[in-house]
Amino acid sequence: MRAISRKLLAVIICVIVVVVVAAALLYYFILAAPPTKPVEEVVIGQVTSMTGMFSGFGYGYYWGAKKAMEDINKLGGIMIEGRRVPVRIIVYDDKSDPTEASSLTTRAILADNVVAILGHGVPSLAIPEGTICTKYKTPLVHSRTPFEPWYFGIKDLIDTHGPLGVYDWCLSFRIGMPPPPGDFRYGKRGYTILDSVFVITDMFADKTNRKVAVLASNDADGAGWYEVFSKALKESGRYYPYRVDEKFGLYPMGTTDFSSIILEWKAAECQILWANLPAPDFGIFWRQAHSLGWVPKLAWIGRASMVYEDVVAWGGDLPLGILDEDFWNPAYPFPGIGGRTSQSLADEWYKEHGTPINTAAGFGGYTMAQVLFAAIEKAGTLDKEAINKAFLELEMVSICGPEKFIPDTHDSMCAINQIQWVKTDKPWVWERQIVWAALPEIPVEREVIFPLPGSTFP
Repeated sequence: MRAISRKLLAVIICVIVVVVVAAALLYYFILAAPPTKPVEEVVIGQVTSMTGMFSGFGYGYYWGAKKAMEDINKLGGIMIEGRRVPVRIIVYDDKSDPTEASSLTTRAILADNVVAILGHGVPSLAIPEGTICTKYKTPLVHSRTPFEPWYFGIKDLIDTHGPLGVYDWCLSFRIGMPPPPGDFRYGKRGYTILDSVFVITDMFADKTNRKVAVLASNDADGAGWYEVFSKALKESGRYYPYRVDEKFGLYPMGTTDFSSIILEWKAAECQILWANLPAPDFGIFWRQAHSLGWVPKLAWIGRASMVYEDVVAWGGDLPLGILDEDFWNPAYPFPGIGGRTSQSLADEWYKEHGTPINTAAGFGGYTMAQVLFAAIEKAGTLDKEAINKAFLELEMVSICGPEKFIPDTHDSMCAINQIQWVKTDKPWVWERQIVWAALPEIPVEREVIFPLPGSTFP
C-alpha cells in the first residue's frame, strides 16, 4: 500500500510540475510577451520612367499616384482592420529600361519590403515587372496598358499559375479583343481602340479614297498594334491599307529618315494615316511628311499624341487636327478619393506646371493608385495573398470609370473615346478635346476638324 501511495504521489508531483512549467511558459510566450506592434504605414513601391523615352508618361504616372496618396492620407489612410493607416509611396526611376524595371521591382520587394507595386503602362516595362512580382508574390497594378502586347507577354504565367497564382493586374485598354461573354462590357461599342478608330474614320470615309498608310515602331507595343490594325483594315472590306502584307511602314526603332516611306505613300495617294509610335519619332516623321508634300486628310496617331509636352515639341501647327484615343479627360464625371474630381486634378496640375494636365496622371497614376488602395481596403490586411485575391473580387468606379477585373485575363478594360488636338485661346494654346465618347456620361466637346489643315489632297 505504501509503495502504491509513493508511486501515486510521484505521479501527482510530476503532473503538478508539468502544469506549473506549462503555465510559466504560457505566461512568458503569450501573456508576458509584448503585444504585436500595430501597422504604422502602408509602404508601396512605384517603378516608373522619370527619365528616358517614356518619361512623358512616367512623370504623369508619378504625379497622379502622388495626388492619390495625398487624397487617401487626408482621410487618414487606407482602412485596415477597423482603423486608417497612412500610405507612403517609394518611387524608383526605371529610366525607360526593361532591365532597370526588373531590377528595381526586385529591390522594392526584397530590400524595401513594399506590400505592392504601382507599375508602368508600357508593355516592355510592365511585363518584366509582372514576372518579378509573381515570382515574389507581391501584387502589381499598372494602368492603362495596351492589353494585347501585355497579355501575350504574360500569358504563360497565367497558364502556369492560374488566376490566383499571378500577381500582375492590368487596368487595360484593349486594341482589338472585345469583352468576353458574361462581362458587363460585353456587346457594347467603344471598349476597343478598333471600335473607336473605325467610328471616327467611317465618319469621313466617303470624303477620301479609303487608302490607308499604316505606320508603327517595331517595339512590343507598335508591332502588336500593326498586326491587329492592318488585319482589321483589310478584313473590313471598306479600306485599302498599303502593302501591309509586307509590313511596309513597320519601321526599326531609332529611324530618323522616313523619306522613302513617305514618298511611296505620296505616290500611292494614301489619304488616311493610322499610326502607333513614340512621340519623338512621330515629330520627326510628321515634319518630314510636311516638307515632302504629303499630308493626308485624316491622321489618327496612337501613343505619340497623348502627352502635351511631347506634342508641343513637334513645333509650329503640326499638332492641329491630330486624332487619338482617350481614356481619361478633365471632363470625366467619375469620382476620385475623398471628393476628388477630374477637373480638380487638372486644376492642380495647371497650378503646379502651367500646362494642361498630362493625361497619364489621370488614367495612369491616379487610377492605378485608387484601385490598389481599394483592393488593400477590401482585403482589410497587408497580407499579399489576401490583397491579390481582393483584385478578383473588386467592383468599383475609379476616376476613369467602372472597373472590374476579368479572372482569366487579369485585366479591367476601360471605355475609349476619341480626341483631337486643337488650338485654343487659353494660356497653354494646345488642348485635347473629346470628339466622340463611348459612354453617355462623358460629354463631347467639339466636332471633328476635317480635312486636316494643310492636307495635300483636294
